[in-house]
Amino acid sequence: MTAAKQLWLSLIGVNVLVVAGIAYSAFAPGASTKTMLLPGKTSHGHYQIEMRCDLCHTEGSGLREDACTSCHAEELRLAKDTHPSSKFNDPTNAELLSVLDATNCVTCHREHVDEQTLPMGLTLPSDYCYHCHQETLETRPSHAEFKFDSCATAGCHNYHDNRALYENFLLKHADEDDFLDEMVGLAREPMLVDSEKSLSETDADAPEEWSGTNFDAVNVLNDWASTAHASAGVNCSGCHLQTPSDETEADSKSDPAWSREVSVQMCGTCHPGQMETFFQGHHGMRLAAGLSAMTPGDARISMHVDAAHRQLDCNACHAGHRFDTEFASVDACLKCHADEHSQAFLTTSHYAAWQNEIAGTAPAGSGVSCATCHMPRVEDDDGNVWANHNQNDNLRPNEKMIRDVCMQCHGLGLSIDALADPQLIENCFAETPVVHVESIDLVKARFEERQRKKEARSKKK
Repeated sequence: MTAAKQLWLSLIGVNVLVVAGIAYSAFAPGASTKTMLLPGKTSHGHYQIEMRCDLCHTEGSGLREDACTSCHAEELRLAKDTHPSSKFNDPTNAELLSVLDATNCVTCHREHVDEQTLPMGLTLPSDYCYHCHQETLETRPSHAEFKFDSCATAGCHNYHDNRALYENFLLKHADEDDFLDEMVGLAREPMLVDSEKSLSETDADAPEEWSGTNFDAVNVLNDWASTAHASAGVNCSGCHLQTPSDETEADSKSDPAWSREVSVQMCGTCHPGQMETFFQGHHGMRLAAGLSAMTPGDARISMHVDAAHRQLDCNACHAGHRFDTEFASVDACLKCHADEHSQAFLTTSHYAAWQNEIAGTAPAGSGVSCATCHMPRVEDDDGNVWANHNQNDNLRPNEKMIRDVCMQCHGLGLSIDALADPQLIENCFAETPVVHVESIDLVKARFEERQRKKEARSKKK
């Protein structure tokens, strides 16, 4: 049999398998054609949106050129990406590109190859740094004994983002105490009540059938009247009177209709930062992609069985008409999350501090909740302080948590060691770290050596 004939028959075989897969998936209970045709398991970062193939692929043309940057460009900009693709446009780096095409995201991050995908979505062997940085072993004697695959160990280097790991920063914070004298975290301004705008139960403008004297309606109105919404003059219609979902306010042809459900987009009209960051995390990325809301049953980590079908939108955490940020900071998380890290939080000194704060026996802002670490407060260009609702933002790599979270209360050394200790992460930092990362020690030794050489040169003169 000729090679051409073998190839032809193999192609026919592939087509038969594809058609058979489509036929089977059409009749398989609960299966979809797309699920059946996935070439392999999707990575942790993308599995929630794996049914939107078009976000990454162009039909008939393979992977879209801008597939990665359309979602991750801003994140890389904020991280001051240390290996941007533009760096490798320099002709002097041409030889490096022959070893590793660093201009292409999928060189290092391929999808659907679960058997070779590492925790950060990396699909290269973990010694990839060595191929461009062999000279480090010669120029840095302190690194001579390190293994080739240890560069990206927690607390050392990260390919794109070293905001808390570069030498000057490590040296500046080298001698900090493990526990700071006081927290340095961002605090929201206390809510100012505008008496001219403030609303009460009697001001509610809900339709009569919603605002009658039945028990539920009374509770709803009481809850709403005690919130920042009512104090700021946001009436029922401000959230529940909506244009049809397929129209915008600018070009709507239909009169707004009263809706029992309030969309994330409606919340985003007043809370744009929260909405944008919510859409970027696992909780909201399905909605951002036009899919149904995520449910805890869709997650790959342990969740409570009775929460499996709870749809994750703003109301899932800011329940009812109270929009209670205290409830959303801990209780809302633990209603769904059943993994060891989440459940261990209740045994930690962080949780004890949180309990003291909400009991009023400790100052406001002195407690540590789930949200303190996973939805840290950020400040916009206008000086407004609000919570980043992308709960995945600082999880991978977890060193991203150093500046925005850990160092609000702790010194840099303890922060690095704690985040590099797997057992400590598992028990939610209930103890002190037993792992020690040498990054600060190495930087101090390198600085002291430079100083000695500088002084020696001065004496010669």
